[in-house]
Amino acid sequence: MPELPEAETIVRGIRTPVVGRTIQRVRVIHSDVLRQPTRLVRSRAIGATISGVGRRGKNVLIEVGERGLIAVNLGMTGGLLPFPSPPKRNARPSHQAVVFTFESGGILVFNDTRRFGTVEVLTTDEWAERSGRMGPEPLSADFTPEHLFERTQRSRAPMRSWLLDQKKIAGVGNIYAAEALFLSGVHPQEPARNVPPERAGALHGHLRDVLNAAIDAGGTTIKDYRNAEGGSGEYARKLWVYGRDGEPCLTCGETIVRVVFSNRSAFFCPRCQPQ
Repeated sequence: MPELPEAETIVRGIRTPVVGRTIQRVRVIHSDVLRQPTRLVRSRAIGATISGVGRRGKNVLIEVGERGLIAVNLGMTGGLLPFPSPPKRNARPSHQAVVFTFESGGILVFNDTRRFGTVEVLTTDEWAERSGRMGPEPLSADFTPEHLFERTQRSRAPMRSWLLDQKKIAGVGNIYAAEALFLSGVHPQEPARNVPPERAGALHGHLRDVLNAAIDAGGTTIKDYRNAEGGSGEYARKLWVYGRDGEPCLTCGETIVRVVFSNRSAFFCPRCQPQ
């Protein structure tokens, strides 16, 4: 968390405030979020004009023309907050890690409570190599039901673990994997290669539906996530199973169960998702 819908919401929220702005200064408050030396980040970013903002998986990509792009991985609690002018002291984000100051006077803050997120400035070639190691975007035309079924047949991993593997598919995290698996009737611990074609097709469709609905709702705020305006995502009120252990299933009334495997919680309905 944040996952694809949260990253996409942030991309849409910062695009207008930052595109066309020239970076005048980079202030690094916590260098542990940088994946490169501070000097390299500053040399590549300062003087660059932002030409676009996009997303790949859970990463926000701030394009800086021929210099490449600023890649921000949001980690567990990261966010990007634009301000048209530097905020007053009592209005500043409380967990600033990196602050980009623009020649126009505005700023863009990478705020991260737990500092598991990362910031780096990559050349086009460096990012192309990184992106090439990631799976397809689940909302792209390249990600088809046939693709999903074919790839799962090669894996003994639990279906939930397969969905979370960014080399298999980019951008899906625990929240939306749980929801899509429930709607598809697939147990999270079912070996991926055991999922039949019709279930794989259902999973493909429900995954895309859930991601699109979450984007429309501005993401899911369980605790920390905030959009580019500092607001909460509204998809939490639509969750079927995630975080609802001990509560009745909204479909059949059975009690939602939480299990932990691969060091991550999984939520499911034993009746709707038999293994």
